[in-house]
Amino acid sequence: MMRAVDIIRKKRDGAELSKEEIEFMVWGFTRGDIPDYQMSAWMMAIVWRGMTERETVDLTLAMAHSGDVLDLSAIAPLVLDKHSTGGVGDKTTLVVAPLVASLGLPVGKMSGRGLGFSGGTLDKLESIPGFNVNWTRQQFMDLLRDHGIVVAGQSADLAPADGKMYALRDVTATVESLPLIASSVMSKKIAAGATAIVLDVKTGRGAFMKTEQEAIALAETMVKIGRGAGRRMAAVISDMEQPLGYAVGNALEVAEAIATLQGRGPADFTEHCLVVAAEMLLLAEKCPHAEAGKALLREAIASGRAIAKFREWVRAQGGDDHVVENTGLMPQARLVQDLPSPQSGYVATLDAMKVGLATVALGAGRQRKGEEIDRAVGVVLKKKVGDRVEKGEPLLVIHANDESRLAEAREQLLAAYTWSDAPVKPAPLIRQIIR
Repeated sequence: MMRAVDIIRKKRDGAELSKEEIEFMVWGFTRGDIPDYQMSAWMMAIVWRGMTERETVDLTLAMAHSGDVLDLSAIAPLVLDKHSTGGVGDKTTLVVAPLVASLGLPVGKMSGRGLGFSGGTLDKLESIPGFNVNWTRQQFMDLLRDHGIVVAGQSADLAPADGKMYALRDVTATVESLPLIASSVMSKKIAAGATAIVLDVKTGRGAFMKTEQEAIALAETMVKIGRGAGRRMAAVISDMEQPLGYAVGNALEVAEAIATLQGRGPADFTEHCLVVAAEMLLLAEKCPHAEAGKALLREAIASGRAIAKFREWVRAQGGDDHVVENTGLMPQARLVQDLPSPQSGYVATLDAMKVGLATVALGAGRQRKGEEIDRAVGVVLKKKVGDRVEKGEPLLVIHANDESRLAEAREQLLAAYTWSDAPVKPAPLIRQIIR
């Protein structure tokens, strides 16, 4: 007979756990048979001792099978998904999902809400009047079958172990563990039913993984887990030293995504979307190499197919597709104010985390789960790393609804910039691709 205390002791002493022992812990905790204090001790032992690749795959699958696992094979032999580890100005799903779907490849994604300085895809989509992210499993599958695209909130019966385990990790200093992070992400992806997944793993000031080495280690682990579970996998390691694109804030980011689908997006954000989407095409064997994939994607934008699919997607999920020609239908801020540069020179750094925290101060993000957010507020950058700026020239435009919050954000945003007298080259946008 298995006992939780024996499994905790075994991992504490550095031994490798069996598949059955891992399932005993995960499923027992999900059912309520194993108390919080024993699960906390077990996860701390994992933080100390780590897990082998096989253990990490078994942990992920145990978490995925703690609830329902969607089977999307009746809809299509291959369903694509992408997952970002979070960042500032990262509205990639809003472009990549309709762009890939416009080429006839189904994209089914379950997304989350923002917490802290990292924005949530669902919050952004809800800036569109009427857009509904709450669907049953059957409705999720119907939308995917009928339109080839759906982005919804995660159902409570998918990977319930992850929700319970993460709530504990958050308060027991067990967040920073590669096996626990990787299994948390991948259990949800596997439970949601996608058969081919591209991971967008951020590195830098505005990312959870601060160094490129940490990001690569996490990406490689998640790719191995996905492959071990029979999924097609790739990962893009991308820069989050400075915000992605120019817009940071919910409605502002949706407007930038729409412009990008119309071929008018910022160069860095457009390139990022093309790289991620091309990896999805490669997994689907839609193109022989990434450059051929990018050519197909550029044509989908130029021909209007991409923005047409965006319209169809918005309508299918109950939203007003007139936002495409009139982004003013989304929430608008009462106060719109330039932030002038205090000096002349070149932008040397633009701290993504400080920009993210400033938008949270404006009301665009949450300090705690369940908090109401203001979808109108945020910033639109005018100057990024490497750009020349003259004293008094606008660095960015602040969108606010509260004078005191605006004043607080101004200070934080000024502190996000540093200057150089000599020209500065931005960090590469794409650091590495793991296939």
